[in-house]
This record gives sequence, C-alpha cells and structure tokens, in this order.
Amino acid sequence: MRYLIILTILITFRFSSYSQGCSDAGFCTMGAMKPDQNYSKRIAIKLRSIEFNYYEGTSLLTPIIRAATVDFTLGINDYSSFQIKVPYQWIKGNLGENAGLGDISLSYTYLLKATSNWNINGTLGAKVPTNDSNAKVNNENTGGMDAPLHMYYQTSLGSFDAIAGISAISNKWLFATGIQIALTENNNQFTWSGFPTYPSPEYVEDYNRGRELKRGIDVMLRVERNWRFTNFNFSLGALPIWRITKDEAIIPGTDERGKLDGTTGMALSVLASFGYHFDVNNSVKVIKGYKLTDRDFNPDGLTRNEVLSISYIYKF
Repeated sequence: MRYLIILTILITFRFSSYSQGCSDAGFCTMGAMKPDQNYSKRIAIKLRSIEFNYYEGTSLLTPIIRAATVDFTLGINDYSSFQIKVPYQWIKGNLGENAGLGDISLSYTYLLKATSNWNINGTLGAKVPTNDSNAKVNNENTGGMDAPLHMYYQTSLGSFDAIAGISAISNKWLFATGIQIALTENNNQFTWSGFPTYPSPEYVEDYNRGRELKRGIDVMLRVERNWRFTNFNFSLGALPIWRITKDEAIIPGTDERGKLDGTTGMALSVLASFGYHFDVNNSVKVIKGYKLTDRDFNPDGLTRNEVLSISYIYKF
C-alpha cells in the first residue's frame, strides 16, 4: 500500500508542475557533482545502485525535451566508484520532432579525504557522442526538403567532452565544482533557410545559429543544504554554471569559423529535491527548480526554462 501511495503522489506531482534542473551539458549529474548525495564515511564495496530516471524540460522556444535514463553506479573498493549513464531522448517542437539514444556519460569518483564531518570526493569523466547532432526533418515547414534541426531537437551534443570535478559533503551540506571541456566540434548544419514555408519567419529566427559548433568551456558550482530524517530527506540549493570561453562555429552568413559573441556568461538555477526511502534498498527522488538567469546567445540548445526529474533508485 505504501508503494502505491508514494507512486500516486509522484504521478500527481509529475502532471501538475515543472521545474528547472541542470541546463548544462551533463556534468552536474556526474560523480562528485551529483545533487542530493548520501553522506557516508566511505564507499563500501557492496554499494551498487541502478537508477531509472525520467526527465522533462521546456526550452526557451517550443521544443519540449524528454529523456529516460539508466544510471548505474558500481563501488569498486572502499574509496572509489564507477558511473555510467545511458539516456534515450525524444524531442518535439514547432519545427519537428526527433528521438534516439543520447550521449553516454562515464565517470570515476575517488574519496580523496574523509574527516569526522566531511568527505572530499574527486571525479574524472567523459561524455561520448552517439551521433553527429545533425538529425533532419522533412515536413510542411521545410518545403519538401530535408532540413537539419536546431540543437534543441538533437539527441546528442555531437562532441567528445572531458569532465573533472570535486565535492565536499557533510550530513547537511554539499559543495561541488566541476569543469566540462568540449574536445571536438559537432556537425550540426541548422540554418533559417531550411524552413522556408514555416508560417512565422520571426519564430524560426529566434533559434540561435551555430553550424559545426564547438561549445566553450563550462564551470559549475553547486551549493546545497540537506535535511535528513529516517525515511525521507529534502534539500534546497543553487546551481550557477559559467561558460568562460566563447563558442566557436561557422559565422552566420559566411563560410569562416570564428568566436560567437554572447555565448559566455552565467546560467543560474535554484533547485529543490525530495527523497523517500522505502527501505535500505529502494528509494524515490524528485528534483525541481527554476531558472533565474541565462546567457544571451544559446546555439547549443542546452537552455531550459523548467525541468522535472523523477528517479527510482535500487541499491544492492
């Protein structure tokens, strides 16, 4: 009965609200940078978990991005763990729709130091693209031609990324910082001219262009306060993400690569989470939040107005 009650609450909550989570390229949910981490003295060898997550995000325009992710964490020894995340995404908006496997995240986390009150963890990781982020659509908006979709509609960022981060965790607080560096450019070829028959040209031109995009470097900071009880916990936090170098792409109207103005700056979100633990093996978690500020120019399609994340976690 209690499983049915909690499931009913979550389903009701799912259809009554949205929220803002991590509108970055993925590193704020990897390893030491993850939200709502459990505090413990060490990572036990038997600590393994598999998490099934549903995510839904609204963009600055009409696309709605949904994803179902399998997140597997394996404790290797008393001090280290390995994580792999595999998402399946589907996106729908006014320009078209797309679905497919998302980028695969891999990370290794090591317990650097443990004191009586704090754990210091470090993470190294990577994101591996599953396609070249140039999926196309042929519909009434494209005039019968195959037109590349904007990055909002792509299931992959199309680049190999390197990731590193560190966190300090206590029973009440989580502080984390990380960096994500795109090592390669993608092959996205979106142009406004690809949608000549769309009823509103002004809407199409709201999509920031960045052909063959190489994203700038992102740096994140997570500050989170957690309240823990016997069977449940909740947290409040802030997540600023800075793009500290400009994106590179083919400059619109030319065939030359260059830096894109307006692509640096901070995106700031506030977040809240709630977790319920049925027993030592089974739990559920909801994360929600809201975007407060964003960058001026977003050709990468990563910006979200609101997102919702619901997870079931099984530890074994």
